[in-house]
Amino acid sequence: MPEAASSPRTSLETSVGDPITFAVVKNAMDAIVDEVAYTVIRTARSEIVKDVMDYSAAICDARGEMVAQAKTIAQHLGAIPEAMAAVQAKWDGRLSPGDAVIMNDPYSGGMHLPDIFMFFPIFDGAEVLAWSVVICHHTDVGGRVPGSNAADSTEIYQEGLRIPPLKLFRDGVMDETLEQLIGLNVRVPDRVIGDLRAQYAACQVGAREIGRLVARYGAAGMRGYFAGLLDYAERMARAEIATWPRGTFRFTDHIDSDGLSDDPVPLTVAVTVRGDGTLQVDWAGSSKQVKAAINSTLSFTKSNTFLSVRCALKGDIPNNAGVFRCIEVSAPEGSVLNPIAPAPVAARALTGYRVMDTMFGALAQIVPDVVPAAGEGGNTVVCLGGRHPDNRPFIIVDMISGCWGGRPDQDGIEAITNPSQNLSNTPVEVLERQHPVRIEDYALVEDSGGAGRFRGGMGLRRSYRLLADEAVMQLRADRLRFAPYGLDGGEPGGVAGNWLGEGNAKTAIPGKVTMTVRSGELLTHHQAGGGGHGDPFTREPEAVARDVWNGKVTVNAARARYGVAVDAAGKVDAAETARLRARRKRA
Repeated sequence: MPEAASSPRTSLETSVGDPITFAVVKNAMDAIVDEVAYTVIRTARSEIVKDVMDYSAAICDARGEMVAQAKTIAQHLGAIPEAMAAVQAKWDGRLSPGDAVIMNDPYSGGMHLPDIFMFFPIFDGAEVLAWSVVICHHTDVGGRVPGSNAADSTEIYQEGLRIPPLKLFRDGVMDETLEQLIGLNVRVPDRVIGDLRAQYAACQVGAREIGRLVARYGAAGMRGYFAGLLDYAERMARAEIATWPRGTFRFTDHIDSDGLSDDPVPLTVAVTVRGDGTLQVDWAGSSKQVKAAINSTLSFTKSNTFLSVRCALKGDIPNNAGVFRCIEVSAPEGSVLNPIAPAPVAARALTGYRVMDTMFGALAQIVPDVVPAAGEGGNTVVCLGGRHPDNRPFIIVDMISGCWGGRPDQDGIEAITNPSQNLSNTPVEVLERQHPVRIEDYALVEDSGGAGRFRGGMGLRRSYRLLADEAVMQLRADRLRFAPYGLDGGEPGGVAGNWLGEGNAKTAIPGKVTMTVRSGELLTHHQAGGGGHGDPFTREPEAVARDVWNGKVTVNAARARYGVAVDAAGKVDAAETARLRARRKRA
């Protein structure tokens, strides 16, 4: 891996002061991180990475501040600063070209154990100029259950290998001791080691492309551009936040339970808009840390808080750590959003989704014209682990992406990733080809979208029939009790549900459970629908008719929830519709 050239072609003052060159470098950085991301897809071994796309990529400056991020899992990237701080604290001055450090410890800036960070230093001579960073969700990292992602673990020691910042690659060669240690402790070592090598290959691509920019603009020039990009994002974010109404805006949402008790888990936020274009986000009043594994580390809580604000800002602000400077986040120690070790955190993504839902509820009071109603509540994880007839292990980690809530000017979208992520639903063909499972139903759930002037998106339904002798099944689902909220008079979305069996033998099962499934048994999950936006009785009758014709809304729901009389063919009875809506106004 060649080192970056260091002879500058432009002065620091000129490089930052030239807006055209600045824009060229900004766009080049965006292209570089996307190329890093494409390399992961092309080289990864597991479907959780190459098909579901549960991974992230970024370039950081020498201090570890994120300068550019790929179009990948945005939920990951706000955690980089604390993870990077742990890496630099241990390895500062002790890394060489070709080295790479990995870590996954949630209590050293990580998120949960399956998400392994890799940090690859990019050198200018003897000094680190930048970092290429790739985070991948690995199929398995050991622990008590296949997939290492169970919601019902009670301490982090049950969840798998906990890796502090360790050097996995030395001068381009994987450390044999650490490779053997990881391989011996995971159920599918070929996939895990293969994905780690994919991360390294992708990091090298980032270093190569940064080297090309350095060859053109010089190391000093690139340092200036890195600083300029961060300052530019901060200035733009501050300027926009300064236009928001001053004050403190509060909102509370809930997780159904932690799965080990029936108690709801409230998340409460107070967002204070200051006159200097900054935000104070305080999570005081949220639940204390819980016994089960839905606790969210502070780094992950911050990441989702940053992301929520970024979603409410204009799209032309660079996606980098400059935006983070405008947002101060606090969460009480010992809370579900800032737990004390050894609290379990494997299923923390669920809490991250609710952090965003809660933030959106507060932001909707500040910038109501850009914030959607609540979506499905985050993806559902269905994990099945067992053995093929020839004793080879299999692990399915299926993340079902559902829908958005209704938006201020458009309906919610179906079968799409949660706004906090950029995931894809695993293709049925991939699941059935690689694992002993048959997908017998994959459809939208009619009437699940919350009614509104702009309807919430519909939830997804998926059914899995096990073809192996048995498997350990982990389910992480939510919104069975607390439906996704609507906004501005919109109705809540439909709630989620899980069942084992079929016909008269079908039995409802909890949203967070680990259990054994036997050969031939059928597991069915349907997600919640998104909340509606605006008064449903102001929705255009023709839009309701299209939904009926498309099978998204039933004839009875059209009449009861929208005041629209329409037949199954989508033909509206205008006179009856007028009577229904007039009757509602009088009531």
